Amino acid sequence: MKILCVFGRHNYGVPARGEGYEYSNFLPALRALGHEVTHFESWNRDAHTDFAALNLALLDQVDSLRPDLVFCVLMAYEVWTETLHAIRGAGIPVLNWGTDDSWKYAQFARFVAPEVDLWVTTSHEARDRAGREGLTNVVLSQWAASGARTAEPLPSDRCEFDLTFVGSAYGNRAQWIDRLRTRGLRVECFGQGWPNGPVDASRIPEIYRASRISLNFGDSGLHWKGLRPYRSRQIKARVFEVPAAGGCLLTERAEHIEDYFDVGSEIAVFDGEDDLVEQALALLGDSAHRDAMAFAGHRRTVGEHLYEQRFGPLIEACVARRAHAVQGPVGRSTFEAAQRAHRSTRSLRLLRSVLVWPLQRIWGERRGPRAARRVLYELSWRLKGPATYRSSGWPGRLFYHES
Repeated sequence: MKILCVFGRHNYGVPARGEGYEYSNFLPALRALGHEVTHFESWNRDAHTDFAALNLALLDQVDSLRPDLVFCVLMAYEVWTETLHAIRGAGIPVLNWGTDDSWKYAQFARFVAPEVDLWVTTSHEARDRAGREGLTNVVLSQWAASGARTAEPLPSDRCEFDLTFVGSAYGNRAQWIDRLRTRGLRVECFGQGWPNGPVDASRIPEIYRASRISLNFGDSGLHWKGLRPYRSRQIKARVFEVPAAGGCLLTERAEHIEDYFDVGSEIAVFDGEDDLVEQALALLGDSAHRDAMAFAGHRRTVGEHLYEQRFGPLIEACVARRAHAVQGPVGRSTFEAAQRAHRSTRSLRLLRSVLVWPLQRIWGERRGPRAARRVLYELSWRLKGPATYRSSGWPGRLFYHES
C-alpha cells in the first residue's frame, strides 16, 4: 500500500528538540510491513506560511500521490476537519493515532474523531467514553516498540550506567532526580532541560541497553467521575521501548500495565519515592535477578509489543471501513470556502492584540503570545466545541507560530 504519514519530523515540530518519536518509530515499522511510505510535515510552523497553506499543501500531496491510506498523528487544529472530510470524500481512508487521550479526549478527540475512519487510542478510559457517546470508530491499541530498534540485553556487569532517565525535564522530574541522587543513586539524565541535553533518537536504545536500570515516570491523565476530577498514570511508549532495546525497566505504576507485562519478573514497577529507591537498590545488588528480568521483558516485547504487530490489524480495519467508497479527486470547492473562512480580519487582529498585550507584560515577549493562545484555546473548545478545529476556529486564525 501507499501510505501518506501526516505528522512532524521533530519533537513538537522544533528541529532543535531532536527527531520526533512518531517519525523515528512509525515510519520504519510501516516500511517493514512492506508499505510505500511518504511523509508530510504538519507540525513545523516554519514549513508553511499559515494553516491555510499547510492544509492546501496536504491536499496537493494527497492529489499527486493518491495514497491508499492517510496515517495521521494530529496534535490539535493544524489539520482542519474540512481537510479530513475532503480526503475521505475522495475515497481515501484516514487513520489517526491519538496521543494523550487520557486528558485530550475531552478537549480534542471527541470533536475530531468523527472526521476520520479510525481513531486509535491508547487510553482505556477514552475508548470507553467514546463508546458511551456513540463513537464506534474509536478503538483501543497501545504504544509499542519499533522492530528496527531491538537488541538482546547486556549482562549487568557490561553496562555503562547504573540508572538512566531519558525524557524532558518538565514537571517535578528534576526534583525526583535530585532526591534520588541525595539518597545515593547515580542517575544520568538525557533530554530537553538536562545538562546532557537532547540525544539523537538513534542513540536512545543504546542508552537503554547500556543501563543496569532504565527509569520511567508515568504521566498523569485527568479524568472525571461525575463532577469530581481524578488523576491516573498512563502507559507511555518507553514502557515498551526499554525492554525491546535490551534494557531493564523500573517504571512508575500505570493503570492496566499488568495487561502487557508480568510485573516483578519482566519489568519492575514502583509506587512513590521510597519504593523506587528500595527496588533500584535491590536490582543493583542482585545482578542475576536484574539480568533475568531484562531478558524476560525483552522476549515478551519482541513477541507481542512491536509496532509491526500493532499496525497491521489497525490498517486492515481502517481500509475495510472505506471498502465501498467511490475513488475520485479531492474536492476543492468546500476547501476553497474553508480557506476564505480562515482569513484574518481587522476585528480578529484587534482581538489578538487585546489578548496578547497584558500577558506579554506578565510573561514576556515570547511566552506572552503562547499564554494568550492557550487562554483562547481553552475557551474555544469549551464554548465552541468542534468549531475550534475547523478553518474558522479562532485559535488557528489568530495564532500560527505560537501554536
